Amino acid sequence: METVSDHRRVQREQVDLDGLTTTYRFGKRCFDIFASFVGIVLLSWFFLLIALLIKLDDPHGKVFYSQTRLGKNGQDFQMWKFRSMVTNADKMVDKLLEQNEVTGAMFKIKDDPRITRVGRVLRKYSLDELPQLYNVLRGDMSLVGPRPPLPREVAAYTDYDRQRLAVIPGCTGLWQVSGRSDLNFGEMVALDIQYINHASISQDIIILLKTFLVFVHPSGAY
Repeated sequence: METVSDHRRVQREQVDLDGLTTTYRFGKRCFDIFASFVGIVLLSWFFLLIALLIKLDDPHGKVFYSQTRLGKNGQDFQMWKFRSMVTNADKMVDKLLEQNEVTGAMFKIKDDPRITRVGRVLRKYSLDELPQLYNVLRGDMSLVGPRPPLPREVAAYTDYDRQRLAVIPGCTGLWQVSGRSDLNFGEMVALDIQYINHASISQDIIILLKTFLVFVHPSGAY
């Protein structure tokens, strides 16, 4: 599998869906259902602990946060997270756009003033993403795939960028284990397309294992 430095020296690929066979899609969905169900059951106590910490940090805010995202072929769905920001975070985006630190159709600020104390820890270790196991069980998402973008981000996509919407989005993916927020938008899209073009269960398992290592030794997350 190419490293980020290797990726920066190659030309951008075009999406090729020939590798997404019926066998691969079926196997991937079965694995998603099994793993997400087991994960929800085993981590239920941890979910309660995180919920308690969020409420202690901000007793007036909600524990969970849902946001409209776009999945395969631009289909919208509600993606779930543990709330890691202040309750009016979405309304503050317009005022913070000029501080965006990522080029392209994506919004990221390293020291985002909207993040709560508990939220900063959750985001560092990607624990805020755990409720997306429910999205995986429902079929909105897969464990591995391109991250689902916001509608306002897709509105700024080029035709090349829209290729990353060709498959079901994931909780983690190739770019998350290749630099996370340290990558620019163009590199993220290229890695998503590379993932699609080399789709396999073995690739998914490798990415999941690398994601676990990112949890243990986080870098580039904010």
